[in-house]
Amino acid sequence: MIVGVVGKPNTGKSTFFSAATLIPVEVANFPFTTIRANRGVGYIRTPCVCTELNVKDNPMNSVCLDGIRLIPVELIDCAGLVPGAWQGRGLGNQFLDEIRKADALIHIIDAAGATDNEGRMCRRGTHDPIEDVEFLEKEITMWLHQILKKDWPRIARTTEAGKGDLPSILESRLSGLSIRRRHILKALRETDLNSDKPTAWNEDEIIGFIDKLRSTSKPMLIAANKVDLQTAEENVERLRELNYTVIPCCAEAELALRRAGEKKLIDYKPGDSDFTVMEPEILTMNQNKALQAIREKILGKYGSTGVQEAINIAFFQLLNMIVVYPVEDLEHLANHKGKVLPDAYIVPHQTTARQLAYIIHTELGESFIHAVEARERQRIGENHVLKDRDVISIVSAKKRG
Repeated sequence: MIVGVVGKPNTGKSTFFSAATLIPVEVANFPFTTIRANRGVGYIRTPCVCTELNVKDNPMNSVCLDGIRLIPVELIDCAGLVPGAWQGRGLGNQFLDEIRKADALIHIIDAAGATDNEGRMCRRGTHDPIEDVEFLEKEITMWLHQILKKDWPRIARTTEAGKGDLPSILESRLSGLSIRRRHILKALRETDLNSDKPTAWNEDEIIGFIDKLRSTSKPMLIAANKVDLQTAEENVERLRELNYTVIPCCAEAELALRRAGEKKLIDYKPGDSDFTVMEPEILTMNQNKALQAIREKILGKYGSTGVQEAINIAFFQLLNMIVVYPVEDLEHLANHKGKVLPDAYIVPHQTTARQLAYIIHTELGESFIHAVEARERQRIGENHVLKDRDVISIVSAKKRG
């Protein structure tokens, strides 16, 4: 699963992306083979099961810091968007080519209202950030409409001729946009349109369906950025009246904290509600002043900078993912090299034991016999649905041989 970081220019989108992808520690077994310039690795933060199970873990594909597991996830930094992107204006074509790969979106909004529709700087409080939400919705909807419009008569006739059902035909047409059959079915249910008679849909109904398809296939949350500015607080409350999760955010503060942590000036883990200064005597007056301002204006008021919270919500709530820990040695909760709880996988809700085996390795899935849940030592079958924080050992024909 991939999350796109989107927004118009000058909202702090690039700062958010930089803060989110500043690697806190080196991770072995890097999960993504190719990361292009506009892609990066962020982390989801979750309590590690090592504390509950009272073991000292040896993470390989992730990191454990004081009982907090940081698991790599892929983020896309999409090009800055301006109105008319779906018609090719600005970097519209580049933006839309990037967003097609995203399964969910974090929309970076200038909550202080200090950038206009085009992303140009303006006096704080003079721009309504709600307009930014509405224009992004419109841009993506009209882009999808443009893709389907030319083919719609043929799609509708094919459906009514009995040569395929509408969800299957649309899934085939839109598969490159991370749009799945379940998204199409949900959009049809929520619009209550007759999928057997698509030739009867008028233009408004087609656009309404596509708009619903956008919201189901590209779920979005709002990172209300620049909350340290005076005009932001009221706009955060107004944004919360929309049908979105809204996270108060200060990307600049998160980037400053992560860089300070990288230099060992402070002890800070992504998403913490505070930090500890390691050696106060080596901080300059300006550094100390900046850190105290972050503590008072951001962490003390909102509980975090919002960057890590936005990433977590995108994966755990918008995409409904869970974390599971596969092991080989049940007695020691280790792999065949003796490393304890070496891997943490983030997988979709409703993932079965056999599906997890396939995620780990194709051969493991093909030779699956059964699995064992480590806490209760309970044997489970291939269709057993895994739960968040499960520790699972998979037994396969290959392993037995």
